[in-house]
Amino acid sequence: MTFAEHLDQFLANKNREEQFSGVVLIQRNKDKLFKAAYGFANRTWKITNGVDTRFRIASISKLFTAAAILQLIEKGKLGLDTSIVECLGLQDTMIPREATVWHMLTMTSGIADWFEESGDWEENWAALCHEHPIYLFRSNEDYLPLFINKTPLFPVGEKHQYNGAGYILLGLVIEKLSGLSYFDYVRRNIFEKVQMNRSDFLSLDGVYEDVAEGYIPRTDSDNKITDWKRNIYSTTPEAAADGGATSTVDDLCRFSQALRGGQLLSAQWTQEMLTPKVLERAERLRGYTWKYGYGNFFLLDDSNQIVRWGHTGEEDGVSCRLYYYPRQNLDVVILGNQSWCAGSVAWEIHDLIFAMIP
Repeated sequence: MTFAEHLDQFLANKNREEQFSGVVLIQRNKDKLFKAAYGFANRTWKITNGVDTRFRIASISKLFTAAAILQLIEKGKLGLDTSIVECLGLQDTMIPREATVWHMLTMTSGIADWFEESGDWEENWAALCHEHPIYLFRSNEDYLPLFINKTPLFPVGEKHQYNGAGYILLGLVIEKLSGLSYFDYVRRNIFEKVQMNRSDFLSLDGVYEDVAEGYIPRTDSDNKITDWKRNIYSTTPEAAADGGATSTVDDLCRFSQALRGGQLLSAQWTQEMLTPKVLERAERLRGYTWKYGYGNFFLLDDSNQIVRWGHTGEEDGVSCRLYYYPRQNLDVVILGNQSWCAGSVAWEIHDLIFAMIP
């Protein structure tokens, strides 16, 4: 059985078991080793996902924010050591003065997040939605009251802890220094620059062509799926600088290739973007060292060589992965429109790559 046949069989089974709905692309340069769609873009009308269907991509968008910030650094608009408080005039908040752009990029600032992702994710999210009507979150500024006056979680630079609030602040920096909205800046300087023609920032309550709806499984006491609900009441309606753009597998592959090919940043800043910076966790997981850089997760082997880089995207009704494997020169893009469906698919592909692809 070939790599493509094995993967198609696996994904078809996952879809039959209602464990995956979406599109998967595996590409080397311009050669598509695998590209296929599964499940429904619209369950009500039984409209199937197509290979060019557009999906919300959650935190994969952090790669766009990081690249945008490095573009502005390259232009001399700011530095990695620029104080966020000084840049944005946040002196009367709990954001530490010593917290810099670098700390926000690497998630080492210690600031409180607008949503605490550790602990019981579903319980914490339900509590946030109960206290704050998320349909009102339409711009980066709307998130500020959720975190700027909260006590920091730990001293600046002490460690990495996943944090979306820092990327909200980076989005506001982009707006202040560019004179554009965050969304227009990314459209002009990333999407248009590399012909990501099917990517945009689309509202969850808007009507657009070829966009998959997001679905959340409802389960019984035995954890069996009994029904589905749409994510329109449990996901922020607009994108922000910490996530939520809409894209396709081909556009994201195009972004990955353009990024490492130097089309978005100079050679120096491309290298910075593709270099691990801090430990993401102290323990090794699946035999790898996990690190974080600028909007970028890295897996490293025993020789400290990069095995994979990229980013995950998870929110209610959305589950995505964008990865690049440098040794095999492979882009892997997984876009799913049901909760928590991309993780097991990504690891199956990971194992298959090392078992079957030279």
